[in-house]
Amino acid sequence: MARQPTSGERPTVKDVAASSGVSATTVSRVLAGNYPVSTATRARVMKAVRELDYVINAQARALGGGGTKTVAFIVHDLVGPAFAYVGQGVEQEATAEGRLCLVCTTHGDPERELELIELMREQQAEAVVLVGGGSNSSSYIERMTQAARGLDKSGSRLVLCGRPPLGPDVPATVVEYDNEGGAYAITSYLISLGHRDIVFLGAGRPGHSTVDGRLRGFERAHKAHHLPVPQQQTRAITFDRESGYQATHDLLAHGHKFTAIFAATDVVASGVLVALREAGLRVPEDVSVVGYDDIPLARDLTPQLTTVHVDHEDLGRTAVRYALNRDRHAMNQHTVIGTHVVIRDSAGPPPKPRRGGR
Repeated sequence: MARQPTSGERPTVKDVAASSGVSATTVSRVLAGNYPVSTATRARVMKAVRELDYVINAQARALGGGGTKTVAFIVHDLVGPAFAYVGQGVEQEATAEGRLCLVCTTHGDPERELELIELMREQQAEAVVLVGGGSNSSSYIERMTQAARGLDKSGSRLVLCGRPPLGPDVPATVVEYDNEGGAYAITSYLISLGHRDIVFLGAGRPGHSTVDGRLRGFERAHKAHHLPVPQQQTRAITFDRESGYQATHDLLAHGHKFTAIFAATDVVASGVLVALREAGLRVPEDVSVVGYDDIPLARDLTPQLTTVHVDHEDLGRTAVRYALNRDRHAMNQHTVIGTHVVIRDSAGPPPKPRRGGR
């Protein structure tokens, strides 16, 4: 009778081999699935695995070439709705492709982002997906380019999801959306309604690709309509509700003149709406508010939010599909997904000037 592991002792390949009456090499071949084994032998080995509750050593299996391939998903945080929906798309496509999805967070730290990329290279992740905007600084781009080349040499792939390419010769899969175009379209919509005093509530630090793209679209719309962009009409904040609330509160407290607010995200817009409501201002009768992303929250706000639609799940799915199947999608290694304005109830014409001033 085969030796049974004692209580608390972890069963080994040798225990499985003894229990099934085959060699340890045969057990390894069955578990790795990389060598022809008879159906009867495979059945005996798997029966022993179940009875012994044997857990395959994932590291040893990977070294043998039979490990589960992985896709790493690196993101700012897990609470941002837009990030979560991109992540869902990444996970869905990775699962459909038979890969395991690993999730890592950076909390906005570029150094941690680079460290995680290197760690995933060491772990032999098949693709490393970076989600959301990144820094536009030359030093960051240079280091990220080196990271992309390092991944490429090791047989992995850097995937930029929702951010622009690093350069024409950098080995990376890029799936971005028309960030600037969406901002241009929604700013033009406000201008078409008659607004001339529009505040852009931007987010993040200067040099952030997502913020810079939306600000470029905001400014380009003004220039296209031959309108000036007052410098004080742009505010740098972060991607959260509290920042939108506080920035709007400050604008009102300092007496800034505006008839519309373009919030850089729908979450920021939710804070804007609260601050305006507390100040006794009606939306859109007194102030129009628009956002960006079209997350489900946009439909649940009061009033429902006019915003820019981005298909975040498709963004994640497409990025993984193109990265893992580069032979079939060689022409799609830089893809731009379109955006469009979704008109709801939060934007309307500016209020008519009151007799005797505002």
